[in-house]
Amino acid sequence: MTEQTIFTILLVIITFDFTLERILSFLNRKSAKKPIPIELEGIYDKEKYDKSQAYNEEVSRFGSFSATFSFVLLVLAIYNGWFGMLDQWIRTFSPLSLVSPLIFFGILFVISDLINIPFSVYRNFVIEAKYGFNKMTAKTFILDKIKGYILTIIIGGLLLSVLIYFVNAIGNDFWYYFWGVMTAFVLFANLFYTSLILPLFNKLTAMEEGELKSSIQAYCSKVNFPLKNIFIMDGSKRSSKGNAFFSGLGKKKKVVLFDTLVEKHSTQELTAVFAHEVGHYKKKHILFSTIFSILLMGFMLFLFSRMAYNAEVSWAMGGQTSALHLNLLAFGILYSPISTLLGIIGNLISRKNEYEADAYAKETYDATPLITGLKKMSSDHLSNLTPHPAYVFVHYSHPPLKERIQALES
Repeated sequence: MTEQTIFTILLVIITFDFTLERILSFLNRKSAKKPIPIELEGIYDKEKYDKSQAYNEEVSRFGSFSATFSFVLLVLAIYNGWFGMLDQWIRTFSPLSLVSPLIFFGILFVISDLINIPFSVYRNFVIEAKYGFNKMTAKTFILDKIKGYILTIIIGGLLLSVLIYFVNAIGNDFWYYFWGVMTAFVLFANLFYTSLILPLFNKLTAMEEGELKSSIQAYCSKVNFPLKNIFIMDGSKRSSKGNAFFSGLGKKKKVVLFDTLVEKHSTQELTAVFAHEVGHYKKKHILFSTIFSILLMGFMLFLFSRMAYNAEVSWAMGGQTSALHLNLLAFGILYSPISTLLGIIGNLISRKNEYEADAYAKETYDATPLITGLKKMSSDHLSNLTPHPAYVFVHYSHPPLKERIQALES
């Protein structure tokens, strides 16, 4: 494949992805204005419904603006060969093939983050604050950035260094060696995320004795689910939105409830949410998603190995010679249609899993408090109650509220 053909394909893929997202966003924004379904009446009064409409409209329009800005910038960078220019500049002081990719991606990371900071600040401190969601202070925002930089340098830099070494030392078969490294990393992250990474950003407190803990423990005994690690996370330091998640495998498994969730829901509703999370574990959804992500990672690395040494790809990115970092950047773009397709498949599986976890909670606890809990969360988050089916198909990892309630009541 010639340099010009690859160059054209890159621009076509970028344009197609951008156009598809804008169409889906427009359809979803239009669909959000539909009347509230009968099944969901009572979630919003008129004042709050108008507020949710305004919030979703503002978030969508801001997302379209930031996406358009990123699209134009990326097209200009590829069309004018800016990535190749950066590569040539780095080569003037770093001729080592093992170091140049680290410098290249380090510079891109800094530039990208500096560009995104104004958008992030506006989203959090203007839009989210306007609707009462943002609780983050400037200090927390800055500290999160600094911690994120440090983790990116340590973890991202280390993994990228291993990839660079394997590509240079092993040749075309580098992909399954690096796949082994990434598999170990994914398993390690699954086991220790809530122990090592999450505490850097949030405070986890063991759930205190009381009505809620007793209810959860009684439920655990009923379904034979041994769990000692139940934590409350200070999500309120950043947002008023609540959530819950399950993390870890085996003896390292933990259930984390946001403090905002605990504050706004009854014991029965929280126990039902907990039962839903247990359903994911009992149905082996977490194990399956881990295996699925590892297999997809191997597939992606195999495809990258087919073009890691292709000079034409580097030339299409504006380079004067073959460069691993230019090929890796181009691969991220060329892989995006496959990534979108696999993302749709992953979301289909995820939505199926959510239905199964809901059904498990219904069978082993009660559907009614789960339904009221889901309605409360949707109301508190000013959620779009009538998302467009096409947008749901492509982007939603959870079924829309109406479909979840219908399934729970059937």
